[in-house]
Amino acid sequence: MHKITQAFVLAAGLGTRLRPLTDDLPKPLIPIFQKPLITFALDHLIGAGMNKFIINTHRLPESFQEFFSQSDNAGRSVTVIHEPELLDTGGGIKNAERDLGSEPFLTYSGDILTDMDLQPLIDEHFRRGNDVTLALRETRFAPGVAFRDRCVVDISSKYGIAGNYDFANIAVWNREIFRRIPPRRKISFIPIIADWIGQGGKIGGLVMNDGKWFNIGSRADYLEVHRTILRDDWTPHYIQIRDWPERIAKSAVVDATAQLLGCSVVGEHCRIGEQAILEDTILWPDAQIASQTHLEGCIVRSQKEASGIHRDIDI
Repeated sequence: MHKITQAFVLAAGLGTRLRPLTDDLPKPLIPIFQKPLITFALDHLIGAGMNKFIINTHRLPESFQEFFSQSDNAGRSVTVIHEPELLDTGGGIKNAERDLGSEPFLTYSGDILTDMDLQPLIDEHFRRGNDVTLALRETRFAPGVAFRDRCVVDISSKYGIAGNYDFANIAVWNREIFRRIPPRRKISFIPIIADWIGQGGKIGGLVMNDGKWFNIGSRADYLEVHRTILRDDWTPHYIQIRDWPERIAKSAVVDATAQLLGCSVVGEHCRIGEQAILEDTILWPDAQIASQTHLEGCIVRSQKEASGIHRDIDI
């Protein structure tokens, strides 16, 4: 069994499709049953044997600094690299070159939630002697990766070969990638990989359809992941919290006459007034719900107040 000890977690996205939810909170920090999204990635990686993390940021970097300063990160090393100008996935990797050093590393998108077993991907990378090894999956998205005989032969149709899998936003890399990305330039690693294929690079992959995999890119995705966790009674194997998923935070104050229906989640220090009705509604920490309020399919952000009758809106 092979081992990788460091990971680069990409957390510098804009979260545009989740606005206004991401106006005040970066997408990697949005809560899933009281647990910030990025902590699932870190727990997953720790469970796979990694103990060093580099995380890039762009919007609201102070939120990340505050969060990680208050967390012990399970005793692991966490380095936060701020990008004043967004560098995209490839530029972000290049920007972390000094911190990642010479050893192989794994990249993990900060906006996915999955329990896929990472060890087979790591083993495949070393066993095949790949330059890069992509986690591949059949998803609801367009299959942009052409995978034949355990090799990635095209990506984004650069060479006209039809794709048959989606990139699952997790990959293993050798140090050679740093030489191929120009410094201080905003660039995705997708065209870098595409060019590398044409130059004889050994770009491998592993189909990983096991477990669950969520890409939380929209409010619909955000609501659906909560419904799925509750419906399927799903807890990723790497989570150490005994009472997760926690539907109602212990510090929340919910009036005895209030009703919580469907997949409703109440965050820390929330207050819900008399005869309020919440249906499939998520409250972030410190949200305040007035008496006789009726919310259906809503998300109430931290320190926001809601009153009246609303459906399918963010507050």
